[in-house]
Amino acid sequence: MYQYSRDYHYTRHYVGPLQAIIMDWAGTTVDFGSMAPIRAFQNLFAANQTPITIAEARAPMGTEKREHIRQLTIMPRVRDAWKEAHGEYPTDADIDRMYEEFVPLQIEAIAQCGQLIPGLTDTLAWCEENNIAIGANTGYADRMIGGLLANAAEQGYKPQSSVCATDVPKGRPFPHMCLRNAIELGVSDVKACVKIDDTLTGIDEGLSGGMWTIGVAVSGNEVGLPLDEWNALSEEEQEIRRQAAYKRFYQAGAHYVVDSIADVVPCLEEIQLRLQAGETP
Repeated sequence: MYQYSRDYHYTRHYVGPLQAIIMDWAGTTVDFGSMAPIRAFQNLFAANQTPITIAEARAPMGTEKREHIRQLTIMPRVRDAWKEAHGEYPTDADIDRMYEEFVPLQIEAIAQCGQLIPGLTDTLAWCEENNIAIGANTGYADRMIGGLLANAAEQGYKPQSSVCATDVPKGRPFPHMCLRNAIELGVSDVKACVKIDDTLTGIDEGLSGGMWTIGVAVSGNEVGLPLDEWNALSEEEQEIRRQAAYKRFYQAGAHYVVDSIADVVPCLEEIQLRLQAGETP
């Protein structure tokens, strides 16, 4: 009987156009600085007698929000502060209760921070001209984003596929959300997709899904400043923060890093050429 060699490896290459981009919401397409989640998390923990810093609130950014709360409660400083305030360490019941308290706080914060990031509509126009589908995903729960979707649509942004962390078995860094986006968008090969995100966890998601990735360094979580505060910085301070954010994204494996969604088209054009040459992510 013929036996297949264990040394044989089958390799195939997608050679074709870019088919879809899949973008995060807060910090990537809306809410410059990704402030809505921070406001909600800080308000939540303050109401539970355990205030947290902005840096602590940002550390698990990109994950599903209940998981985000859980990760905050196991930070040593937060855990100890919780015990001092409540007499015991936080439990799963505490996390469940806090998540329910968090939902209205997050909805309110999203409503306050729903402005499109400058340059998004130009990127969308380029994608439309090039027949590239648009997907969106988020660590927000489905019940949090009704107002966000409506507000974005009024401003001219209506993705063809929108997936929340609560729509899939596991959120970031698992690739479930971007893969569901790809299915809903009718993509024939994940290598023809680009995941664009302002969190390192979002880059993990795209890489795990076999996609190209673009990190958004300035407008999102890694710099973490609203647009007016960013503009108020000196050029020297901006460059220091920019370079630090770029470094973190490249160390996380991002294929490209840009300041904001306004800067992604040259990257997408280069990815088009690389795909046509048979390159893979």
